[in-house]
Amino acid sequence: MSETGSLIDRALKYLATAELLVERGDYESCVSRAYYAMFFCAQAALLTKNLSYSSHKGVISGFGEHFVKTGIFPKDLGKELNRAFDRRQMADYESRFVINKEKAEESVTHCRTFLRRICEHLKEQGLL
Repeated sequence: MSETGSLIDRALKYLATAELLVERGDYESCVSRAYYAMFFCAQAALLTKNLSYSSHKGVISGFGEHFVKTGIFPKDLGKELNRAFDRRQMADYESRFVINKEKAEESVTHCRTFLRRICEHLKEQGLL
């Protein structure tokens, strides 16, 4: 399996985990897994342009530069990736619970959309 395919498989696994976590009421972990699913998808997309970054901010910035600014994906997809990163930061590093059920469910919904759009693009390119 290609590295792109492996990243997509991992993203799908993390999305499934996020869905289970929201059902169990573990909203912080849900948001974290949803973000990582999106992060892996963004990495997979970047690989199609032979791009790789060593940091989360690098991946997010690279995705924006090479896929959003070029019009391959709409601005809202880039905004959702940034929002997911911010929520993951709060969920993972705040000392108190800061993510409620509504935000967790919203994160899962945006994650599903992000994955679907990336996978559609990869299929159109013959890479999935």
